[in-house]
Amino acid sequence: MKLATRLPAERSLPAEDADQIAEIREQIIAVGDDFRARHPWIARYQDAIALAIFIIAVAGVVGDAVLYIEGVIPWWVCIPLTAFWLSILHELEHDLIHWMYFRKRKWVHHSMLFWAWFLRPNGVNPWIRRRWHLHHHEVSGTESDWEERSLTNGQGWGGHRLLMSLDHMLGVYTRPFRLMRVLKDYVEHEATDPDERRRLTRVTLSALIPFGAMHSFAWHSFLGLQAFQLLGGHVAHGWAYNALTVFAVVLLAPNALRQACLIFVSSNMHYYGDVEEHNVFKQTQVWTARRMWPLQAFCFNFGGTHAIHHFVVRDPFYLRQAIAGPCHEVLRAHGVRFNDFGTFRRANRWMLSAPVEP
Repeated sequence: MKLATRLPAERSLPAEDADQIAEIREQIIAVGDDFRARHPWIARYQDAIALAIFIIAVAGVVGDAVLYIEGVIPWWVCIPLTAFWLSILHELEHDLIHWMYFRKRKWVHHSMLFWAWFLRPNGVNPWIRRRWHLHHHEVSGTESDWEERSLTNGQGWGGHRLLMSLDHMLGVYTRPFRLMRVLKDYVEHEATDPDERRRLTRVTLSALIPFGAMHSFAWHSFLGLQAFQLLGGHVAHGWAYNALTVFAVVLLAPNALRQACLIFVSSNMHYYGDVEEHNVFKQTQVWTARRMWPLQAFCFNFGGTHAIHHFVVRDPFYLRQAIAGPCHEVLRAHGVRFNDFGTFRRANRWMLSAPVEP
């Protein structure tokens, strides 16, 4: 294997590991190049394809809302269908964070980022998340991996991790000091001086303002009212209650479902704690088991394609889906883990003997 195919940061790894990572990367790139050669319009119209998918997903969200309000579809159809469209917007946002679309037309790029955030208000500010996510690629699986650790990656399974997977903000409210420890690990790794640490802390803590705070208040108000009524309380069903109910069905609940599935899949497919920095081979596994399909449906098969992205960042999400089959063959041939359900027992450690955070 040519040493030149290694990334500079990977040269600190043992030669055997670095060479294996380089070989996997080279083969996945070859799969993508072959697909592009057979479908040259993919590369030629990458921006236009992304914009078309974006418009379709937004139209899906709006269309579902109209159909629900008009009484054409019930709530139990509207919520999962809208969650599916929102999962596509999440994938587009992720690709935009990597500057895959509209590098030269920045107003389109930033407009897509804004609307993807606006329609997923329980997500974080994407311009702030960009720094977290690029940092995640550099340090995935280590203690300063704020993006994944803040989603419970590496935490021992129990009531709090389950709660935080189902409702991230409730998890934050119930164990704020854990999150502050994780934030401290991230800031100390990323910032070089006290002023920069303070600034980075403030920026990071503001990532859910304003949309995340608004979503959390409205969603928890709706859940509280439903619980109160189930316990026998009386709530006047006036215009405010009816408006909140419609809002919950067309946006709040779909986003809660989408986010819960994404947190569960993402936090458990990433490894943590005994992963060497830059060792892409140990950063992720691949979920393909049928039992995961109900969750994968609402995060657009994130668990089936995200490992491909860790090895080769360049490909947009729809191309990763198209080449997932041959890429899985490459990953299997080189020993990348598939459907490692022991990760729940090990709290996402690569090895069973690694210490686990309670």
